[in-house]
Amino acid sequence: MSVLSALDPAPRLTIRAPYVTLALVAVHVAVFIVMTAMGEAATADIIRGFSVIPARMFEDYALPEGLRTVSPLLSLITYQFLHEGLVPMILAMVFLWQFGDLIEDALGHSRYFLFVLVCGAMGGMVQGLVDTNETASLIGASGAVFGIFGGYLMLYPRARLPGRVFGAVPLPAFLLIGICAVLNLLWVGVLSPVALSTAIWVPMGGGVTGAFMIFYLRNPHIELWHRTPR
Repeated sequence: MSVLSALDPAPRLTIRAPYVTLALVAVHVAVFIVMTAMGEAATADIIRGFSVIPARMFEDYALPEGLRTVSPLLSLITYQFLHEGLVPMILAMVFLWQFGDLIEDALGHSRYFLFVLVCGAMGGMVQGLVDTNETASLIGASGAVFGIFGGYLMLYPRARLPGRVFGAVPLPAFLLIGICAVLNLLWVGVLSPVALSTAIWVPMGGGVTGAFMIFYLRNPHIELWHRTPR
């Protein structure tokens, strides 16, 4: 058992391995490595062309000609795989691995893949609706990660997870996830106060979507609001 899987005592019930979670982590890491190797100028162009820009979706804002871009609708998917730095990427992948496997277990591989992308997309959409004139680039996996958090809280809100980051005392899932949400706010607030709203609306949009989707899409043999899946 790995260090990360040891943090979560809940066993998987319906899948042999979290193949989609592993694939998503691999894609995120690969995209980050490739973009880092391309240099700052190329990375900035990719972020600008593949990020969510609310004004592109809801207003007449246009990006410079010659910049490689995707449609505003498709950017709700591509922005999820772009990260502003190594630390945010690592944290997102840790949480994706830590909590995503049980969501994949509850939904099955294909529905879980759809779940992650929709949660991330809804996070970006909600942020765009909050300020339709915003021209700054929105990137990151927080919508998808908080969608997984929302789904996890619907399934196992009282599961006690060893709080190795915060000490040796096991913490209820709802408390540990709440701490993660607060740390996310503090992180963004310190590094980029002007982007603080993205630390509120993107996770909120993703989290509410995740809670809603898990209610309707989960395997009927997996019940809601259990301490563990046993």
